[in-house]
Amino acid sequence: MNEASDPSKVVNLSPRLDASSQRVGELLNAVRNIAGRRLQQWVGNAFEHVDDALFDLAEKAENNAAQMHYFDGMRDVRKRRPTVERNFLAAINRDLGELVHPQQPSLTNASAQPGSVELSLVADNELEESLAITSMISKNESRLARDLFTVNQRLSVICGGHKIDDASNPVAPAILAQAFRRALHELSADMRVKLIIYKLFDRYVLSSLEELYQEINVELVRAGVLPQLRLEIPHNANAGTGTRATPAQASVEQAAGVVAGTDEAGEIPSDLLQTLHALFSARRGPAAGMSMGSDGGMVSVPSGPLPSANELLGALSVLQSQIASAGPLPQARPGDAADLGREVMQLKSQLLSQIGALRGERPAHVATIDEDTIDLVGMLFEFILEDRNLPTQMQVLLARLQIPYLKAAILDRKMFAHRQHPARRLLDGLAEQAKGWSEESDRDHRLHEKVKSIVEQLLHDFDDDMGIFDRLLIDLQQFQDINKRRSELAEQRVAESTQGREKLEQARRRAAREILDRIGEQKLPPLVHGVLSRAWANHLVLTILRQGESSPEFRSALHFVDDFIASTRTSNDPQGRQMLRQTLPGIERALRLGLANVAFQDQDIERLLAQLHTYYRQQLGEPVAVSEEIAEQVIPSSMQPIAERDALEEDDVIDDTVTVPPDSPEWQMVQALQPGTWLEFALADEAPTRAKLSWISPMSGRYLFVNRRGLKVADYAPHELAVLLADGHARILAANALFDRAMTAIVGKLQQPSASDTE
Repeated sequence: MNEASDPSKVVNLSPRLDASSQRVGELLNAVRNIAGRRLQQWVGNAFEHVDDALFDLAEKAENNAAQMHYFDGMRDVRKRRPTVERNFLAAINRDLGELVHPQQPSLTNASAQPGSVELSLVADNELEESLAITSMISKNESRLARDLFTVNQRLSVICGGHKIDDASNPVAPAILAQAFRRALHELSADMRVKLIIYKLFDRYVLSSLEELYQEINVELVRAGVLPQLRLEIPHNANAGTGTRATPAQASVEQAAGVVAGTDEAGEIPSDLLQTLHALFSARRGPAAGMSMGSDGGMVSVPSGPLPSANELLGALSVLQSQIASAGPLPQARPGDAADLGREVMQLKSQLLSQIGALRGERPAHVATIDEDTIDLVGMLFEFILEDRNLPTQMQVLLARLQIPYLKAAILDRKMFAHRQHPARRLLDGLAEQAKGWSEESDRDHRLHEKVKSIVEQLLHDFDDDMGIFDRLLIDLQQFQDINKRRSELAEQRVAESTQGREKLEQARRRAAREILDRIGEQKLPPLVHGVLSRAWANHLVLTILRQGESSPEFRSALHFVDDFIASTRTSNDPQGRQMLRQTLPGIERALRLGLANVAFQDQDIERLLAQLHTYYRQQLGEPVAVSEEIAEQVIPSSMQPIAERDALEEDDVIDDTVTVPPDSPEWQMVQALQPGTWLEFALADEAPTRAKLSWISPMSGRYLFVNRRGLKVADYAPHELAVLLADGHARILAANALFDRAMTAIVGKLQQPSASDTE
C-alpha cells in the first residue's frame, strides 16, 4: 500500500487544517527539520568562505587602515560566528513554530518586507546595508517566485487557512535576509566586512533556496497537502518590491528638481526657431508637393486635404501600438543602431502610408509646420544614434522613443522651445544617466532596466496625456537620487582611500629606508632578513600611520631592528653569549607583538619563533637535532617585501616614452578638467570604460576617476592623462545637455549644402 492510500499519512484535502491538531504539529516539525538542516549547512558554508574572502581583500587593500579593517573583521567573525549562526537558526526555527499563531507576528516578520526598508533617514552605514539587503531580497524573490508560491499555499493549508505569503513565510528570502541581518548585529566589524558576508550569504544561502523549497514541497505533497496544486502565480505576486516615495517626498524632490534647473530656464531664442523653419524650407526647395512624372519631369501630385493633427496622432498611435505589441524590448545587438537609423529616416513615409490606410488615400505630404516637426524630431533621434557621448546600447534604447516624442511635439509645439519642458528634461535626464553607463558599472542591470522601463512605459502608455512625462521625470529623479547617495558614499571612500594610499606610500618608503640603512652592507641570515624586510617592515608602516614617526612606539620598533640585527653577530666569548641570552626574551616579546599587529596567525608566530630558537641555539654553540633544521621560508608569501610591493604597484599602462609638450591642446585640456567631467578610456586589449573625474590630489596632483557607482576605475598623473588624450586612448565626453547638443548639430547640418545643391 502506498502512502497516498494510507489514511494515517495523508492529510484530508480540505482548504485548511485545524491549527491545533497533532497532524499540523507533525507537518510543521517536518518543515522545521528540513529548513534547519539545509540552512545550518548553507550558513556554515558561507562562513567557511569568509576568511578567504577577507584575506584576499586585505592583500589587495590600498592602504594599511583598510587592510586592518579586514584583519580585524576576520578575528571578529571567528570569535562571534557560533553566536551569529545560532541566533539566525533559532529565529527561523521560532518563526516556523509560530506560524499557527498569526495574531502575534514575530519581529522577523514585522520588518521582512523589502519595501519597508526606509532609505532616506538612516545613517550612511545603515543605508548601505539596507540597499544590499533590498537588492538581495528583490533579486531572489523574483527568481524563486514559482517555487515559493507553492510553499506559501501549502503552508497556508496546514496553518488553518491563515494566508502565508512572501512577507510572512519564515523561509522566504525577505525574512531570511532580515533575520541574518539581525544576527550580524553581534559583529562589531566594519560595514565593508559585513557587506562581504552579505554577498556570501546571498551566494551560499539564498541562491540555494530552490533545493529547500523543492524538498518542502515534496514532503508536503507526499503528506497529501495540495498534491494537484498548479504552479501559477497571481499577477500581483511579488509586485512592487522596490521602495516608493511618499507624495510629500515626491513633491519635495520634484520642487528641488525644478529649482535646480532654473538657471537654464527660458526659451530657445525665437530667431533660432525661425532659422530652423527657414533652413527646412530651403532644404525642401520649391519642389515640395511635387512628384517625378513618367518623362522624368516634376509634376504636381493631386491629393486630398492635408492631414490634421488628429490624423497624425492617430497614425502615430497605430505605429506605436505595433511596436508595443511586439513584446519587451530586446537586448541591443550589433547592427541595431544602423537598422534604427534607417527606421528613423523612414518614419515620415510610414506615417503617410498609415494615414492613407486610415482615410482611404495616401496624402502626398503634410502641412509645412507638421513636416518641420517630423523632420526636426527625426534629426533629433538621428543625432542620438550618432552621438558618441552615449554608449551604443543606450543609443538603441533611447532611439525607440522617436514616435512618442513626435506625438509630444505635435501635441505641444513648445517642446523644442522650452528648456524646462518635461519631455525635454526627461530625455536630457535619461541621456545624462546613460552617459556614464557601462556593463561593468551596471552588473546588476539596475540602470539599464530603469531606462528600459521608462522607454517601455512611454511606448505602451503614452496616448495624449502629457502628464506622463512629469511622472516619469519624478520617477527618474528618485532613482537618480538614491543612486547618487550611494555613489557619493563610495566616491568619498575612494578619495579617502587614495589619500590613505599616498600616505601609505610615504610610510613604506620611510620604513624601507630605516631598515636598509640599518642593514647596510651586512649579510644577514635569510630567516632574519625575511622577518625584517617583510613582517617587521609592515609593522613599521602601521606604526607610522597610527602613532606617527615621532612616537615612542616607532622608536621602539626601530630599536628592535637594531637589536635583531645585533643578535646575528657571532660571539665566541662567554660575555657575548651571556648578553645574547639576556637580549633574546625582549626580542621574542617585541616580535610577538609586532607580528600580531600585522595579523599573523598564532601558529605562524609559533613556527617562526621555533625556528629562531633553533637559530639562536646554533649561535650559542648548543647542539641542534637534524629534525630542527631551519626551513627556508617561514613568512607567508602574502607579506611581500616593501620594495617588491612598490615595484608591483607601478602603473605600466602608460608609455612614458611618449611625451606631450606643455603647450599642447592635450595639456590644456588636462589643466582645464574639473571634478564631475566624464571621460571614455579605451586602453589596449580592454573594453572601453566610462569614468568620472572625482578628485585631484593636492599632494601628488594625480587625477582620480570613478564609475557611476563611485568605484575607482583609475588614477593618472597629469602627463599620463595628456598622453592618453593625445594617442586617442581617452576622450572627454560632452557636459552639456543632449537637446542642446542636438539642436546645435541640427542647425549645422541644415546649413551644409545638400546633395542636390552640389550636383
